[in-house]
Amino acid sequence: MLDETLWDDMRDRLARFGPLAHADLRHDSTLEDLARRALAEAPPSFILIGFSMGGYVAREMVRQAPGRVRALVQIATSTRPDSDAVRQGKRTVARAAPSVSFAGLSRTAIASSLHPREVDNEALIERVRTMGVRLGGVAFRNQSMVERPGDLHLLGEIRCPTLVVAAGHDRLRSLEEAQELHAGIAGAQFALVEDSGHMIPLEAPQALCDVIVPWLEALPPLRRREP
Repeated sequence: MLDETLWDDMRDRLARFGPLAHADLRHDSTLEDLARRALAEAPPSFILIGFSMGGYVAREMVRQAPGRVRALVQIATSTRPDSDAVRQGKRTVARAAPSVSFAGLSRTAIASSLHPREVDNEALIERVRTMGVRLGGVAFRNQSMVERPGDLHLLGEIRCPTLVVAAGHDRLRSLEEAQELHAGIAGAQFALVEDSGHMIPLEAPQALCDVIVPWLEALPPLRRREP
């Protein structure tokens, strides 16, 4: 439940690579539909960055339109399917009445996504909660119902330059998960932002830019490939 302001602290350093656009993940409840909508609103050719659940969506975008994605960055994400606990939580959300008011993610849920030193950072926690409030209950319901079946067996289809970034203190996605993703994509590079929890774009935006920007700069001139 994060909106485009997730990237505010990185915007200036990323803008040199082209206009920044943000996928609208509010309206759909399957990875396929989320990717389809994002592609419909995207330029003909682009660099693609996916964070957390957005990493799953980004990989589906590559599968649907491989010739349009010039380079792929995967941040704090995984290739594994939803756990039983996550699937049960989604069933609970699906059973809830649509009219139930949504006040953003709980403080406990947000704190669990942060580096342990940030669990009392009320400004950061409120920043994340407010994003959820702006997106609203319908978006929460839709995103909560997105099934992530796992795509380890499909990673070999990704042929564009790829960077996988993990956090050193991520309590939601393990280092092992990031390493699986890295190993599954031919030629992918790996980077670790050591001093951050799961919310790397908010907790360590400059350290994340220090990884992404040089990697993008080092890529050879990229030409659009046909699908």
